[in-house]
Amino acid sequence: MFVAASTRCFSNLPLDAALQRLVDLEYTAVEIALDESGGHLKPSQVAQHLEKAVQICRRTQRLTPVAYSVEIQADSEAQYYAQFDACCRLAKATKVNTIAVRSEELGTPFNAEIERLQELVRLAAKEGVVVGLVTESGRMTQDPATAAVFCKNVKGLALTLDPSHYICGPHQGAPFEQVMEHVCHVRLRDSTKDCLQVRVGQGVIEYGRLITQLAKVDYTRALCVDIAPMEDVDQMAEMRKIRLLLESLL
Repeated sequence: MFVAASTRCFSNLPLDAALQRLVDLEYTAVEIALDESGGHLKPSQVAQHLEKAVQICRRTQRLTPVAYSVEIQADSEAQYYAQFDACCRLAKATKVNTIAVRSEELGTPFNAEIERLQELVRLAAKEGVVVGLVTESGRMTQDPATAAVFCKNVKGLALTLDPSHYICGPHQGAPFEQVMEHVCHVRLRDSTKDCLQVRVGQGVIEYGRLITQLAKVDYTRALCVDIAPMEDVDQMAEMRKIRLLLESLL
């Protein structure tokens, strides 16, 4: 295992500046957000100008890209899958093998979500990329059992584990070991049962226990810091603190 960070940690900065901040903080690996509503690279831009996107994502200032987080807002199903396919080709060109995607919102028919995930996995597999479905409150993966069922029903599907949503959410800190064997990527911040994100050290996330659980299933990939900027909090200090904490546990 190794420590990485998401460009979302500096979502208020241009991509180049966000990458430079991570370099200044001595991170060595990065998850790049491809978000249609974000300020960095958008999936629609990737689809329209793939070669330009490849060049941008290769200029990571010595950071190694280890995952893409993809959030698509398309006008049609065909456009949605075309943009996702372009993101998969970007991943292959930049030697990234993990793409994190969100599950659909609660209330979506189970079979419809299975069909969507099967198509995403099919498109990703063509490029040698793994789809990691994000565990998230308010969406179909908010229940660990359901998240595990998706992986069992969609061959090749994996999970992006965000334990904060199992601490602060309907699950309320109950065990979630059943998802561990399916994890291909991990996102971390500190949380309480009442607040999804608090300052590092003020929450209840047991990083050491989590690392031990992941080690038991031979997880060897990123522990990706995903801390959103907080008002009146020194983001650089928070990012440095959690990096040093995680590295001390590895």
